[in-house]
Amino acid sequence: MPPPPVEQDAPTWAAALDAVHGGSTTVQGTTPEAVVLRALRVRVVERRTPLPWNAYAMDAGCGGALTPAVLALNLDVPRPRVRPVGGYDASGEGRELPAREFPLRVSRTDPEVLRVEAVAEDCDCDWYLELDWTSQGRSGTYRIDDDGRPFRTSGTEGRPAYVHRDGGGWAPNPDAGG
Repeated sequence: MPPPPVEQDAPTWAAALDAVHGGSTTVQGTTPEAVVLRALRVRVVERRTPLPWNAYAMDAGCGGALTPAVLALNLDVPRPRVRPVGGYDASGEGRELPAREFPLRVSRTDPEVLRVEAVAEDCDCDWYLELDWTSQGRSGTYRIDDDGRPFRTSGTEGRPAYVHRDGGGWAPNPDAGG
């Protein structure tokens, strides 16, 4: 397995290796007017047996100081739902934050970061999100996907898991559940 590239080259690197990955999505209004995010739903397109591949993490888990609204998504259940969960303030204070329920209000000057944590143990799932919104008397549904394709998340339970250490190459990942 080649070492991971810098972040901006990750999609090309992952595609060349037929990797299955996911991520978080930032939703921000494009005008000063408020947009109300009314609901977020998941649509599972296809379920398969989990992939028999090794699991590779591109970094050791370090991140920035954003405090997102965390939304949990269990793809293994027959009718998955996006569920708001509490978290911790990422600014360094470490205080607990309550779960943020829909509806949520966003604008260019008041953005909201939504972090969707999709989990699969028993399936290799293709899925996307539908975000219902309202603004200035208009409403609609916005599809959130992987550049026009569904996201893909595969269970890794029981699979060898590795993490890339700066300068040290790939090493067994002690934090993985596999």
